[in-house]
Amino acid sequence: MNRFLQRWTVFGGIVACWQLFAWLGDNPFFPPPSQILTAAWEWWVLEPSNVTDHILPSVGRLLTGWLVAAGIGISLGLLLGRSDTAMQYAGPLLTFLRSIPPPALVPVFLLLFKTGTSMQLATIVFGVLWPILLNSVDGARSVDVTKLDTSLVFQIPRAQWVLGVVLPAASPKIFAGLRVSLSLSLVLMVISELVGTDSGIGSQLMVAQREFDYTRMWAGIVLLGAIGYGLNTALLAVERRALAWQPRSLDDQHA
Repeated sequence: MNRFLQRWTVFGGIVACWQLFAWLGDNPFFPPPSQILTAAWEWWVLEPSNVTDHILPSVGRLLTGWLVAAGIGISLGLLLGRSDTAMQYAGPLLTFLRSIPPPALVPVFLLLFKTGTSMQLATIVFGVLWPILLNSVDGARSVDVTKLDTSLVFQIPRAQWVLGVVLPAASPKIFAGLRVSLSLSLVLMVISELVGTDSGIGSQLMVAQREFDYTRMWAGIVLLGAIGYGLNTALLAVERRALAWQPRSLDDQHA
Protein backbone atom coordinates (compact mmCIF):
# COMPACT_ATOMS: atom_id res chain seq x y z
CA MET A 1 0.00 0.00 0.00
CA ASN A 2 2.85 2.37 0.83
CA ARG A 3 4.52 1.66 -2.51
CA PHE A 4 1.23 2.36 -4.27
CA LEU A 5 0.89 5.73 -2.54
CA GLN A 6 4.51 6.60 -3.30
CA ARG A 7 4.05 5.92 -7.00
CA TRP A 8 0.95 8.06 -7.27
CA THR A 9 2.50 10.81 -5.15
CA VAL A 10 5.37 11.04 -7.63
CA PHE A 11 2.90 11.07 -10.51
CA GLY A 12 0.85 13.81 -8.85
CA GLY A 13 4.00 15.86 -8.26
CA ILE A 14 4.95 15.65 -11.93
CA VAL A 15 1.46 16.74 -12.99
CA ALA A 16 1.59 19.67 -10.52
CA CYS A 17 4.97 20.78 -11.93
CA TRP A 18 3.60 20.54 -15.46
CA GLN A 19 0.61 22.67 -14.45
CA LEU A 20 2.90 25.31 -12.93
CA PHE A 21 5.39 25.50 -15.80
CA ALA A 22 2.61 25.51 -18.41
CA TRP A 23 0.91 28.36 -16.60
CA LEU A 24 4.16 30.35 -16.38
CA GLY A 25 5.31 29.57 -19.92
CA ASP A 26 1.94 30.06 -21.65
CA ASN A 27 3.02 27.86 -24.58
CA PRO A 28 0.14 26.77 -26.87
CA PHE A 29 1.96 23.53 -27.73
CA PHE A 30 2.05 22.45 -24.07
CA PRO A 31 -1.29 23.35 -22.44
CA PRO A 32 -1.70 22.83 -18.67
CA PRO A 33 -3.18 19.54 -17.46
CA SER A 34 -6.31 21.35 -16.24
CA GLN A 35 -7.16 22.39 -19.81
CA ILE A 36 -6.32 18.93 -21.14
CA LEU A 37 -8.66 17.28 -18.64
CA THR A 38 -11.41 19.76 -19.51
CA ALA A 39 -10.99 19.02 -23.22
CA ALA A 40 -10.97 15.27 -22.52
CA TRP A 41 -14.18 15.54 -20.51
CA GLU A 42 -15.91 17.55 -23.24
CA TRP A 43 -14.59 15.39 -26.07
CA TRP A 44 -14.92 11.87 -24.69
CA VAL A 45 -17.59 12.11 -21.97
CA LEU A 46 -20.03 14.86 -22.97
CA GLU A 47 -20.11 13.56 -26.56
CA PRO A 48 -21.06 9.86 -26.27
CA SER A 49 -20.88 9.42 -30.05
CA ASN A 50 -17.10 9.78 -29.84
CA VAL A 51 -16.99 6.75 -27.56
CA THR A 52 -18.95 4.53 -29.95
CA ASP A 53 -17.40 5.92 -33.14
CA HIS A 54 -13.76 6.13 -32.07
CA ILE A 55 -12.80 4.70 -28.65
CA LEU A 56 -14.63 1.38 -28.80
CA PRO A 57 -13.55 0.57 -32.40
CA SER A 58 -9.93 1.35 -31.52
CA VAL A 59 -9.96 -0.81 -28.40
CA GLY A 60 -11.72 -3.57 -30.35
CA ARG A 61 -9.03 -3.57 -33.05
CA LEU A 62 -6.28 -3.51 -30.45
CA LEU A 63 -7.64 -6.47 -28.48
CA THR A 64 -8.59 -8.49 -31.57
CA GLY A 65 -5.16 -8.10 -33.15
CA TRP A 66 -3.44 -8.86 -29.86
CA LEU A 67 -5.51 -11.99 -29.21
CA VAL A 68 -4.97 -13.29 -32.76
CA ALA A 69 -1.23 -12.72 -32.43
CA ALA A 70 -1.26 -14.41 -29.00
CA GLY A 71 -2.99 -17.50 -30.38
CA ILE A 72 -0.60 -17.80 -33.30
CA GLY A 73 2.51 -16.90 -31.33
CA ILE A 74 1.92 -19.26 -28.40
CA SER A 75 0.91 -22.23 -30.57
CA LEU A 76 3.76 -21.80 -33.04
CA GLY A 77 6.24 -20.95 -30.29
CA LEU A 78 5.53 -24.11 -28.31
CA LEU A 79 5.81 -26.18 -31.50
CA LEU A 80 9.11 -24.65 -32.59
CA GLY A 81 10.52 -24.57 -29.08
CA ARG A 82 10.24 -28.34 -28.69
CA SER A 83 11.80 -29.13 -32.08
CA ASP A 84 15.46 -28.30 -32.71
CA THR A 85 15.11 -29.31 -36.36
CA ALA A 86 12.19 -26.94 -36.91
CA MET A 87 14.10 -24.05 -35.30
CA GLN A 88 17.12 -24.70 -37.51
CA TYR A 89 14.98 -24.18 -40.60
CA ALA A 90 12.61 -21.50 -39.26
CA GLY A 91 15.16 -19.50 -37.23
CA PRO A 92 16.65 -17.45 -40.10
CA LEU A 93 13.19 -16.66 -41.49
CA LEU A 94 11.91 -15.54 -38.10
CA THR A 95 14.97 -13.36 -37.57
CA PHE A 96 14.44 -11.74 -40.97
CA LEU A 97 10.72 -11.10 -40.50
CA ARG A 98 10.98 -9.70 -36.98
CA SER A 99 13.66 -7.26 -38.18
CA ILE A 100 11.17 -5.54 -40.49
CA PRO A 101 9.59 -2.47 -38.82
CA PRO A 102 5.80 -3.01 -38.85
CA PRO A 103 5.03 0.60 -39.96
CA ALA A 104 7.12 -0.05 -43.09
CA LEU A 105 4.60 -2.70 -44.13
CA VAL A 106 1.56 -0.42 -43.88
CA PRO A 107 1.75 0.39 -47.65
CA VAL A 108 1.92 -3.35 -48.37
CA PHE A 109 -1.10 -4.06 -46.20
CA LEU A 110 -2.93 -1.19 -47.90
CA LEU A 111 -2.35 -2.88 -51.26
CA LEU A 112 -3.43 -6.28 -49.95
CA PHE A 113 -6.41 -5.33 -47.79
CA LYS A 114 -7.25 -1.76 -48.88
CA THR A 115 -8.23 0.66 -46.12
CA GLY A 116 -10.27 -0.48 -43.19
CA THR A 117 -10.25 -2.93 -40.32
CA SER A 118 -8.46 -5.73 -42.20
CA MET A 119 -5.43 -3.54 -42.91
CA GLN A 120 -5.33 -2.31 -39.33
CA LEU A 121 -5.58 -5.81 -37.88
CA ALA A 122 -2.83 -7.07 -40.20
CA THR A 123 -0.53 -4.28 -39.04
CA ILE A 124 -1.20 -5.02 -35.37
CA VAL A 125 -0.90 -8.80 -35.69
CA PHE A 126 2.37 -8.69 -37.63
CA GLY A 127 3.94 -6.22 -35.23
CA VAL A 128 2.96 -7.81 -31.92
CA LEU A 129 3.46 -11.45 -32.97
CA TRP A 130 7.22 -11.57 -32.45
CA PRO A 131 7.55 -10.88 -28.70
CA ILE A 132 4.94 -13.56 -28.01
CA LEU A 133 6.43 -16.07 -30.45
CA LEU A 134 10.04 -15.68 -29.35
CA ASN A 135 9.20 -15.76 -25.64
CA SER A 136 7.07 -18.86 -26.21
CA VAL A 137 9.96 -20.55 -28.01
CA ASP A 138 12.33 -19.64 -25.19
CA GLY A 139 9.85 -20.83 -22.57
CA ALA A 140 9.24 -24.15 -24.32
CA ARG A 141 12.98 -24.75 -24.52
CA SER A 142 13.40 -24.14 -20.78
CA VAL A 143 11.37 -27.16 -19.69
CA ASP A 144 13.21 -29.11 -17.00
CA VAL A 145 14.88 -32.27 -18.34
CA THR A 146 13.60 -34.20 -15.33
CA LYS A 147 10.02 -33.43 -16.29
CA LEU A 148 10.73 -34.57 -19.84
CA ASP A 149 12.24 -37.86 -18.67
CA THR A 150 9.36 -38.44 -16.25
CA SER A 151 6.77 -37.91 -18.98
CA LEU A 152 8.60 -40.40 -21.21
CA VAL A 153 8.72 -43.01 -18.44
CA PHE A 154 5.00 -42.71 -17.74
CA GLN A 155 4.22 -42.49 -21.49
CA ILE A 156 2.10 -39.38 -21.12
CA PRO A 157 0.20 -38.58 -24.36
CA ARG A 158 1.82 -35.76 -26.32
CA ALA A 159 -1.20 -33.43 -26.14
CA GLN A 160 -1.44 -33.89 -22.38
CA TRP A 161 2.31 -33.38 -22.05
CA VAL A 162 2.20 -30.10 -23.99
CA LEU A 163 -0.77 -28.73 -22.04
CA GLY A 164 0.21 -30.11 -18.66
CA VAL A 165 4.00 -29.80 -18.68
CA VAL A 166 5.33 -27.56 -21.45
CA LEU A 167 2.70 -24.82 -21.29
CA PRO A 168 2.86 -24.28 -17.50
CA ALA A 169 6.67 -24.31 -17.58
CA ALA A 170 6.71 -21.75 -20.40
CA SER A 171 3.92 -19.57 -18.93
CA PRO A 172 6.16 -17.01 -17.13
CA LYS A 173 8.02 -16.18 -20.32
CA ILE A 174 4.83 -16.27 -22.36
CA PHE A 175 3.24 -13.68 -20.08
CA ALA A 176 6.37 -11.53 -20.39
CA GLY A 177 5.90 -11.57 -24.16
CA LEU A 178 2.21 -10.81 -23.79
CA ARG A 179 2.94 -7.72 -21.69
CA VAL A 180 5.45 -6.37 -24.21
CA SER A 181 3.14 -7.09 -27.13
CA LEU A 182 0.17 -5.44 -25.42
CA SER A 183 2.03 -2.13 -25.17
CA LEU A 184 3.21 -2.52 -28.75
CA SER A 185 -0.32 -3.22 -29.97
CA LEU A 186 -1.43 0.16 -28.63
CA VAL A 187 1.29 1.89 -30.64
CA LEU A 188 0.48 -0.03 -33.82
CA MET A 189 -3.23 0.58 -33.37
CA VAL A 190 -2.59 4.33 -33.51
CA ILE A 191 -0.21 4.01 -36.48
CA SER A 192 -2.69 1.90 -38.44
CA GLU A 193 -5.43 4.50 -37.84
CA LEU A 194 -3.36 7.37 -39.20
CA VAL A 195 -3.80 6.11 -42.77
CA GLY A 196 -6.99 5.92 -44.78
CA THR A 197 -9.58 5.91 -42.01
CA ASP A 198 -11.84 8.45 -40.34
CA SER A 199 -12.62 6.45 -37.20
CA GLY A 200 -10.47 5.64 -34.22
CA ILE A 201 -8.35 7.51 -31.71
CA GLY A 202 -5.41 7.76 -34.10
CA SER A 203 -7.48 9.44 -36.80
CA GLN A 204 -8.85 11.92 -34.27
CA LEU A 205 -5.31 12.79 -33.18
CA MET A 206 -4.51 13.64 -36.79
CA VAL A 207 -7.65 15.77 -37.10
CA ALA A 208 -6.76 17.69 -33.94
CA GLN A 209 -3.18 18.21 -35.15
CA ARG A 210 -4.34 19.49 -38.55
CA GLU A 211 -6.78 21.89 -36.88
CA PHE A 212 -4.05 23.12 -34.49
CA ASP A 213 -6.22 22.04 -31.58
CA TYR A 214 -3.30 21.02 -29.38
CA THR A 215 -5.37 20.76 -26.22
CA ARG A 216 -7.60 18.14 -27.82
CA MET A 217 -4.53 16.40 -29.24
CA TRP A 218 -3.05 16.11 -25.75
CA ALA A 219 -6.42 14.85 -24.50
CA GLY A 220 -6.16 12.00 -27.01
CA ILE A 221 -2.63 11.21 -25.84
CA VAL A 222 -3.79 11.11 -22.22
CA LEU A 223 -6.63 8.79 -23.25
CA LEU A 224 -4.14 6.41 -24.90
CA GLY A 225 -2.07 6.39 -21.72
CA ALA A 226 -5.15 5.61 -19.62
CA ILE A 227 -6.17 2.76 -21.94
CA GLY A 228 -2.66 1.33 -21.88
CA TYR A 229 -2.49 1.54 -18.09
CA GLY A 230 -5.88 -0.13 -17.69
CA LEU A 231 -5.09 -2.98 -20.07
CA ASN A 232 -1.70 -3.59 -18.48
CA THR A 233 -3.26 -3.64 -14.99
CA ALA A 234 -5.86 -6.17 -16.15
CA LEU A 235 -3.20 -8.38 -17.74
CA LEU A 236 -1.08 -8.28 -14.58
CA ALA A 237 -4.09 -9.39 -12.55
CA VAL A 238 -4.65 -12.32 -14.91
CA GLU A 239 -0.95 -13.18 -14.78
CA ARG A 240 -0.87 -13.20 -10.96
CA ARG A 241 -3.88 -15.50 -10.90
CA ALA A 242 -2.54 -17.83 -13.60
CA LEU A 243 0.92 -18.03 -12.03
CA ALA A 244 -0.22 -18.18 -8.42
CA TRP A 245 1.59 -21.52 -8.08
CA GLN A 246 4.95 -19.79 -8.58
CA PRO A 247 6.92 -18.42 -5.61
CA ARG A 248 6.81 -14.62 -5.57
CA SER A 249 9.46 -12.16 -4.57
CA LEU A 250 8.98 -9.67 -1.73
CA ASP A 251 8.65 -6.81 -4.24
CA ASP A 252 5.81 -8.61 -6.01
CA GLN A 253 4.04 -9.32 -2.72
CA HIS A 254 4.07 -5.66 -1.73
CA ALA A 255 3.22 -4.29 -5.20
